[in-house]
Amino acid sequence: MPVTVGQPAPDFTLKGFETPDSAAPQEFTLSKQKGQKNVVLLFFPLVYTPVCTTEMCGMRDTISQYNDLHAQIYAISVDNPFAQKAWAKELKLNFPVLSDFNKDVSAKYDTLFPDLKGWKGVSKRSAFVIDKTGTVRYAAVSDDPGKLPDFEAIKKTLSTLK
Repeated sequence: MPVTVGQPAPDFTLKGFETPDSAAPQEFTLSKQKGQKNVVLLFFPLVYTPVCTTEMCGMRDTISQYNDLHAQIYAISVDNPFAQKAWAKELKLNFPVLSDFNKDVSAKYDTLFPDLKGWKGVSKRSAFVIDKTGTVRYAAVSDDPGKLPDFEAIKKTLSTLK
């Protein structure tokens, strides 16, 4: 069932690297952000692909805008955390990239392609804004892996949550 605006965000714990230079993966739990910051979850299909690289580099380059809006960015894909770390290091990403290798979180958020050009269970390009109370305030799931999220709509939503 799709995650919709106004409902509590499904909680999760995923492993990832705080920074590309972190020594070992650590656990990130969504509910630990409650009361701290708004959260932007960006599900994306696969590391080392052109559109995903464009999306994440765009986030890297505009991170100060999200910081000003009191938002924590988490990017999520079904890739293993070590491939994600190498990719994040190459791109100099400045936010955590989390591994949903078992596809549990992508399933909770209803963001899995059943088949994307022969790849089964790859995350759809999706964006969710979750406020400090854990409520979904923006949700967009695209069936077009080449279409970037509407970042202006995401920032507009965040601006109402300060």
